[in-house]
Amino acid sequence: MTVSVLVVDDSGFFRKRLTEILNGVEGIRVIGTASNGREGIEQVARLRPDVVTMDYEMPVMNGIAAVREIMRTCPTPVLMFSSLTYEGARVTLDALEAGAVDFLPKNFEEITSSSSELQRILARRILDVARSRVGQGKSVRPGVSENAPAEVPAQQHPVQPAARKDTRPTPQPQEHKTAAVRQPASGRAPAARPARVTPPASYCVVAIGTSTGGPVALQRVLTRLPANFPVPIVLVQHMPATFTPAFADRLDKMCQIEVRQAENGDELRPGVALLAPGGSQMMVEKKGRYGQVRILPADNRVNYKPSVDITFGSLARAWPGKTLAVILTGMGADGREGCRMMKESGSVVWAQDEKTSVIYGMPMAVAQAGLVDEVLPLDSVSIRLVEAVRA
Repeated sequence: MTVSVLVVDDSGFFRKRLTEILNGVEGIRVIGTASNGREGIEQVARLRPDVVTMDYEMPVMNGIAAVREIMRTCPTPVLMFSSLTYEGARVTLDALEAGAVDFLPKNFEEITSSSSELQRILARRILDVARSRVGQGKSVRPGVSENAPAEVPAQQHPVQPAARKDTRPTPQPQEHKTAAVRQPASGRAPAARPARVTPPASYCVVAIGTSTGGPVALQRVLTRLPANFPVPIVLVQHMPATFTPAFADRLDKMCQIEVRQAENGDELRPGVALLAPGGSQMMVEKKGRYGQVRILPADNRVNYKPSVDITFGSLARAWPGKTLAVILTGMGADGREGCRMMKESGSVVWAQDEKTSVIYGMPMAVAQAGLVDEVLPLDSVSIRLVEAVRA
């Protein structure tokens, strides 16, 4: 089966070069190009491509507005091209929230080269995006489970999306230890398939790993956690080094808990989520009451920087049997071996279900390895987290 691609970019050179590269890959064919967002929307409706590559800064209509309109009128997987700057990261995160599946850096120096590695990366990303949830043409919005019982009214959910905070609380460990957490209401949405019941546990850390589709998934989960969430949170999202500061800032502005990019020597604290910095590896050591972060230089022998396996493995050693691990949407199998170490140490592992995953790669790898205690639709993750740590 050939994957059809529409290239949307205001640069004639970029459109031509990207077309040449993709048409040189077996199984991929560029069926059209557009020079602005409005023209891109029209071409999507007319050509019905499997994947759209989208620039942000264009005349007539920019990429974010175009993505939003495409998702409203003719949902199609979109791969964004963005600059590796803080502003580029901010724009890309907006595009992902609008409905884009994934992103790649827009590097003119690389695109002018005849690098086979560049062609391989582009081809793999296009093919992966084509297999995303949006590309399957499902009627369910990404992140919303068809299995959720219709009779449960929205107001019964124990944790609603939090309002943006004006001031950040600075909780003390003892205060969080005794803080009351809102009890869940009856009628919780069931897991996507029958799940083993997580045994009662006293968790020291919640660890969440994700990749493609992760920025929006993490936003959905973290914005529903209360400010008095009683344990520390560690986040690993596959993302470039120039993007993670903007992503942490974005989450922090939206959440009641504190979210920030981790720095070497940071101590884990209740009500605080530390995001692994892109281009590095994050490990947790058992120092202090809740643990301490070590940030290590990237090793080219490791594909992912940051790697879920590395962070989860360190947590399995630091807090055996006391970590709650969660694997969300993402390509590949990063996190499987880290979850294996978690299970061997006695900890608990959850995974997002297939139906609500943008890419069912990482959760599938963990589930197929028999390492998962519960499989959950995305909108149930925050609810279950509050239930699990309420003791």
